[in-house]
Amino acid sequence: MKIKSIIIVRICLLVVISIGLGCDKTIEIEELQPYTPTNTDANAGTWATYLTAPADLTVPAPTDITSTEYLQELAEVKSIQPNESQLQAVKYWGVGGVLRWNEIACELAAAYNIPPNYDENGNYPIPDPANPLKNPRFPFANPPYTSRALALLTIAQYDALVAVHHYKVQFARQAPYSVANGTIPRLPQSTLPSYPSEDAVIAAASREVLKFLFPGEVPLLTEKSEEHKNSRLWAGMNVKSDITAGEAIGKVVADKIIAYAKADGMKDANNQPGYAAQIADAKARGITRIWTSREIPARPPMLPAYGNVKTWNFGMNEKIEMRTAVGAPPAFDSAAFQKDVDELKSIASDRTREQVRIASFWADGAGTYTPPGHWNRRTIQITYSNKYSEVRTARTLALLNSAMHDAGVCCWDMKFYYLVPRPSEINSAITTSTGIPNFPAYASGHSTFSAAGAEVLSYIFPEKKSEFEAMAVEAAVSRIYGGIHYRFDSENGLKHGKMIGAYAVTRGKKDNSGL
Repeated sequence: MKIKSIIIVRICLLVVISIGLGCDKTIEIEELQPYTPTNTDANAGTWATYLTAPADLTVPAPTDITSTEYLQELAEVKSIQPNESQLQAVKYWGVGGVLRWNEIACELAAAYNIPPNYDENGNYPIPDPANPLKNPRFPFANPPYTSRALALLTIAQYDALVAVHHYKVQFARQAPYSVANGTIPRLPQSTLPSYPSEDAVIAAASREVLKFLFPGEVPLLTEKSEEHKNSRLWAGMNVKSDITAGEAIGKVVADKIIAYAKADGMKDANNQPGYAAQIADAKARGITRIWTSREIPARPPMLPAYGNVKTWNFGMNEKIEMRTAVGAPPAFDSAAFQKDVDELKSIASDRTREQVRIASFWADGAGTYTPPGHWNRRTIQITYSNKYSEVRTARTLALLNSAMHDAGVCCWDMKFYYLVPRPSEINSAITTSTGIPNFPAYASGHSTFSAAGAEVLSYIFPEKKSEFEAMAVEAAVSRIYGGIHYRFDSENGLKHGKMIGAYAVTRGKKDNSGL
């Protein structure tokens, strides 16, 4: 499976497209350009990490810039005459390795966000990680899987970059374009030391984590990683030993992230045999109407035990406290419940063009990079326009994605605690415009993901708080317009997500990043 063509098509999410008027129908694309960061964040080696601190690593001291070994490396880089394809790679990766690997991860999520179809016996086979390219392909990158994947990726990038900054300051080896008779750089120069290489550490950490998450894409990810690292040599920005040291750091950090992921509870998230016990527990708590699959043949629920997966920014007790604070949905025989059902019946009978547009824009269903990917795309647009350093971009995405991962876990915990039927199951007059998700209604995943993301981004970019909050509200009401959520699903999802995001904000305020 190749994603290069998908990336080219979807790059419009990060570029400005203008179509000429009159007879001129030319589409002009403003390409992203490499930039000098507004702030290099030279002290980032002191920032708090998630799993791997710089002290956990052993990084050898580099050779001196006057040594025979270094001078030979420098001569090798100076002798490179990159061809046109290599120069394009220099520019592509020069925009930012964190940004580019985030793009790749989102496109992989979209390509793998395909629910398995039923077989000739009416059963739904489970994707097999040992045979990832066999139908159905592994993974099924649904919203919970994608939120977890983006969190693992961006936390690995962040921890690795903090370590790189620590050792850059410790060893303080000049970049090859800064030494006497050095290289002529083909990208904006940095005042940071070049050992270890930021790009090499991003390439290695990203490659290893994504190989673990998308095992059918090992050749593609290896190819991208090699191109990323080599682009620094072609650009005259690093010598080989810079790259080697960065590669080693990235691999160690990724290994620690992968070990964490193997033990975070995800392997038991699709515990279908245990679903009967969840239903029995709900009935014992007085829940009288239980969600059932609307698909024919009935599909097993999506990840019924995902609510037990480990969270990043708080523990089990806080998860339960927030579920309790948000509270139960209205009783089925209550006036509040009937009011929301009546609203959905009214919308279904006469959807406006604007309601259809909003429902479609935020649908984020099969074949898309899901709501978490939607928020990642907007975030990297903003970090790029603000000319963030690599490490600050990684920090922003790590905070965002850890919050949205936690939101997914808490939301699925809520869904399979209350097991509320979808609106169309309650009243057949409620038709949908975006299909019916195969899991309970309460509370809305879009709302919970979006409110958590908006809370984090409002902290990092306070001048855009109104924009983020408006995005979250629109994402929430889009599910009402689509006919797949009651208003109480969306409103309580927003409330829940805001609480969840606040824990990530608390982490950010204590990480020594100066924000």
